[in-house]
Amino acid sequence: MKLEEKTIKANYIYNGKVINVRCDDVLLPNGKEAKREIVEHRGGVGIIPIDGDSIYMVNQYRYAFKMELVEIPAGKREFDEKPIETAKRELYEEIGATAKEFIYLGEFLPTVGYCEEIIYLFIAKGLKFSNRLHLDPDEFLNVKKYSYKEALEMVKNNEIKDAKTVIAILKCGDYFDR
Repeated sequence: MKLEEKTIKANYIYNGKVINVRCDDVLLPNGKEAKREIVEHRGGVGIIPIDGDSIYMVNQYRYAFKMELVEIPAGKREFDEKPIETAKRELYEEIGATAKEFIYLGEFLPTVGYCEEIIYLFIAKGLKFSNRLHLDPDEFLNVKKYSYKEALEMVKNNEIKDAKTVIAILKCGDYFDR
């Protein structure tokens, strides 16, 4: 059996600044119809800024969870923006740095059951810092440097709960094992 669902009709419920929400009518592989709730999102990037055996992360309050989280610098892509361009922009905005080199770590699908978001991950090396951060008007965060070992322990101890950060830290392990 071919495991494909075909869209009969896309029904938009909400069109927002960051996401759109729709409830599609679909045709299932067995010929029956069903509904699929989908969140449209342009996707984003996450960056691991590396300095020797350390990485930079940010502490940021996340309203949806009512808590401050430790995360790698990250952000959403602008319309038609290449992931590498988003990575360069977000690195500069969130930790005030540029990088000589970006290494692509891959991509992942954070919420496959209902969201179209794709997150692209990069390592940033050869960091050069400006004197300040370049945050969006509604963005507040603190930058902190961690040893890679410390960050890995934070993942293992569930102190880092953000999926993109957990995945990025685990994926860049080979870089620190050299």
